[in-house]
Amino acid sequence: MNWEKPKVYAVKHKDEEIRAASRSGGIFTALSDLTLVNGGIVYGCVLTEDFTAVHIRAENVAERNRMRGSKYIQSRLGDTFKNVQKDLDTGKSVLFSGTSCQVAGLKQFLKKEYSNLFCVDIVCHGVSSPLVWEKYLRWQEQKNHGKKVIKVDFRNKNQFGWRDHVETLWFDNGINISSHIFKNLFYGHTILRLSCYECPYKAVMHPGDITIADYWGIEKVAPEFDDNKGVSLVLINNEVGERALQLVKDNLVWKNTKLEDSMQPPLKAPFSKPENRKQFWIDFRNKSFEYIAKKYAGYGLKSNIKKVFRKIKRIVKA
Repeated sequence: MNWEKPKVYAVKHKDEEIRAASRSGGIFTALSDLTLVNGGIVYGCVLTEDFTAVHIRAENVAERNRMRGSKYIQSRLGDTFKNVQKDLDTGKSVLFSGTSCQVAGLKQFLKKEYSNLFCVDIVCHGVSSPLVWEKYLRWQEQKNHGKKVIKVDFRNKNQFGWRDHVETLWFDNGINISSHIFKNLFYGHTILRLSCYECPYKAVMHPGDITIADYWGIEKVAPEFDDNKGVSLVLINNEVGERALQLVKDNLVWKNTKLEDSMQPPLKAPFSKPENRKQFWIDFRNKSFEYIAKKYAGYGLKSNIKKVFRKIKRIVKA
């Protein structure tokens, strides 16, 4: 049974290489390392070679490392729930990570409690359309003279810092392009699934044993803890989650914080369906992606000017 009010921590992994490879503070790596060291199985979301999001089963660190990083698109589960059940029934320890609705779905599928199951869910802004993501990639390839995208980073923390949400695409001709276009579409909320506007997990209570997120606002809550390299917000939802955190604390720098100081918008209520959502999808079906990027994502002269100012700001800080 999950508590009505979770315990809240700010967390950073002590290993700077792990934190650099993670999108926030590295808490997922710490928790999943614990599972793998004890011979368990980790389930989580990865990007495939064609940059679709799918859940996979990991038995080792190399497979688990593919799960690091943000993916702002819907993950295909396939037979994941069946495979989790099979592992649990054979006595294996399982860590399942995903959105709150995926964790809740898994528990409904299993129909009973398993002491060898540990669930980690994320503070989810919403799940965006894979179709929009695919069209965005093809448009970027077309702009780059048909060269193929070979690598994607939804949030390029290493180049732009933890706070500046910039997606970077690498192409097979050696060029890379960074932009805010998909980010702007995502945070404009027009490309979210309809169910996201009525999500029951846009609240403090979550179905996971531990809920994790970026700790936005840490510079106000604990400025000495912030270095723009990433801090995890960790919500401990029950005794199982509390025991797990205690087992990995030696690998972490951590600080107790207050729930009221950690209240991000997705912890309060679902985002409202935008008034222009219907028009967006009419335009998406009938217009070019460049038209979509200009109308809904700020693509063009104005965004280019902002990009120049950000670059100047980073140079000045350096």
